[in-house]
Amino acid sequence: MRSFINEKSKNLKPSGIRKFFDIVRETEGAISLGVGEPDFVTSWKVRSAAITSLQRGYTQYTGNRGLPTLLELISRYLSERFSLDYEPKHILVTVGGSEAIDLALRACIERGEEVLIPDPAYVSYAPLVQMSDGVPVHVECREEDNFVLRAELLEKVITPKSKAIVLTYPNNPTGAVMTEGQLREIADVIVKHDLLVITDEIYAELTYGQKHASIASLPQMKERTIFVSGFSKAFAMTGWRMGYVCAPAEIEEAMFKIHQYGIMCAPSPSQYAAIEALRDGFSDGFSAVEEMRASYDARRKFVLHSLQEIGLSCFEPRGAFYAFPSVKASGLNSEEFAERLLKERKVAVVPGGAFGDFGEQNVRLSYATSMSALSEAFDRIASFMQSIR
Repeated sequence: MRSFINEKSKNLKPSGIRKFFDIVRETEGAISLGVGEPDFVTSWKVRSAAITSLQRGYTQYTGNRGLPTLLELISRYLSERFSLDYEPKHILVTVGGSEAIDLALRACIERGEEVLIPDPAYVSYAPLVQMSDGVPVHVECREEDNFVLRAELLEKVITPKSKAIVLTYPNNPTGAVMTEGQLREIADVIVKHDLLVITDEIYAELTYGQKHASIASLPQMKERTIFVSGFSKAFAMTGWRMGYVCAPAEIEEAMFKIHQYGIMCAPSPSQYAAIEALRDGFSDGFSAVEEMRASYDARRKFVLHSLQEIGLSCFEPRGAFYAFPSVKASGLNSEEFAERLLKERKVAVVPGGAFGDFGEQNVRLSYATSMSALSEAFDRIASFMQSIR
């Protein structure tokens, strides 16, 4: 049956994250620090809203773009929380942020055009570029720069074929953030070379010690930016698959057409749940988001302290819920470190190499898990480090 599979699918590499998830499921007593999702349960108010929608029989298709009330609330949310001005008619509700990124690439990238990806990067970007017949070009983000994208390194890789750049700050896997000043330096290069920006800001609510800045809010950037976000991380709604995308009218219309044919609309119960998540947030100043952020911050500090005690260096992540420590001190590369740690101490982390060549000497660990699990995991990691020295 292999002859029926097209070359693009044949050449896609399996997800480096999923490989370790599969192993963890088969390993009794394993502690996973690899899962990139909140350990909080979606609030009862939000779950209740979805249940009520089902009880009332709201099980039909919604409009392709999404429920009008939801579009209006997203528009208000972006304005009040991040100073972004998007009309509801230019917002499209998607099946997670992943669909939005896929739509953006399929709508905009021609065969052979280059898409610049700061590396280390989330595992899906390069494969999605390839599936859109584009060419992923990785831009080094160095640990000594706290994994921030530098304008001079971006400039080095730009060619006449460069079409777009995918940004993701706060960053998965590194936890890096970019300040408004740093984004302005990048924006100057983007405008100079007439690039399109796809910005994935799914972790925008989860920053520590500084407020999130969106590149879409900078002068000359909104008109060349496709803004992607969703409810998964800040509202603990990963399984609901609720994302959205905002874009210039012409681009949004092209994405909308692909969405119509491929998806039709996001699930209606999830949309009613998202409406309640925003309404409830506006009613109490998004206290649940603030509570979640404070909890992650406490865990973040614990993880940094524990890594220091073990002897693994790690720059201080300022966003999301990941740490990206270097494993150079172990004498192992990221794949060897992760495999041996799981086999010998039953702790799962993700090899940094899964996120690109420039993460090869690091591993990603998520602190979106309980303090008791984190404490036990770091006892095991400390024991592992002692055993290989």
